[in-house]
Amino acid sequence: MARKKVTIVGAGMTGGAMAQRLIERDICDVVLQDDPQFARTMHFGKALDESQAAAWSGFSASISATDGWDETAGSDVVVVTAGAPRKPGMSREELLNSNAAIVRAKVADAAKASPDAALVIFSNPMDAMCHVALEASGFPRERVIGQGGALDSARYRHFVADACGVSPQDVHGYVIGGHTDTTMVPAVSQTRVGGVPLTRLLAVEKIDEVVARTMRGGAEITELMGVGSAFYAPSAGTIAMVTAILLDQRRLMPCSTLHQGEYGIEGVFSGTVVQLGEGGIQRTFELELSDEERERVVAAAEATKGLVAQLD
Repeated sequence: MARKKVTIVGAGMTGGAMAQRLIERDICDVVLQDDPQFARTMHFGKALDESQAAAWSGFSASISATDGWDETAGSDVVVVTAGAPRKPGMSREELLNSNAAIVRAKVADAAKASPDAALVIFSNPMDAMCHVALEASGFPRERVIGQGGALDSARYRHFVADACGVSPQDVHGYVIGGHTDTTMVPAVSQTRVGGVPLTRLLAVEKIDEVVARTMRGGAEITELMGVGSAFYAPSAGTIAMVTAILLDQRRLMPCSTLHQGEYGIEGVFSGTVVQLGEGGIQRTFELELSDEERERVVAAAEATKGLVAQLD
């Protein structure tokens, strides 16, 4: 039986970290695709470097690099990370049209080479880029998936765990809505710590601090790093999604999907909980939110509509 294949488009810090996490799971072959105009030969260097780790890391899967698309043909999943990274003080929205042109071209080529693949979109502003990818690929909604919620929820769980003095693995909470500093919605009303509602464990003021820090999570890291943006946590969330699809794990994860009535939203990519498995999104779930949370989710979708309207 042929080994499964994943293409990672964009071999920067995040794409490289994704490739490392994925190849060391030994569940698929990996292809790093990038444009020599920007990456020169970096993607080839990263693929060779990671290949040489096999003796000690113990994987038998292959990792390769390419400037083109023939080598990517027949991929089961294509992860799109290509685009300009955030700089200190920059919002995700400021990347809109420059990244849209890149994503549009990359997705069109990827879809031709791998017409049955699931697309996982990482490029920012992520929800708007999902619209670009949906149009450029012609794929059904189930196979165009935005990554943001997995990352935002990981940050939220980290801050909740830190405040409660527990393991993040025992925090069950999701960030839905948009993937920007102003539109993400931590679903506090549905957050549980070891089965106990978060609102019974932390004061309102402390919860507000956790929510605020979650919403600025990416900006905080960008400012601290000075050059570049986060890539460890983003790559972990993305590869968890990819693994769920490849292995048909049917995992429930927060992702951006084209809403068709969820929360009263139609025709807009926004974050909610989905079931990920073979073929991409198998089911969507609508959380029971407080009135305020629901209003913020709807407002997030309206903000994404506004971004999509600005696309060239």
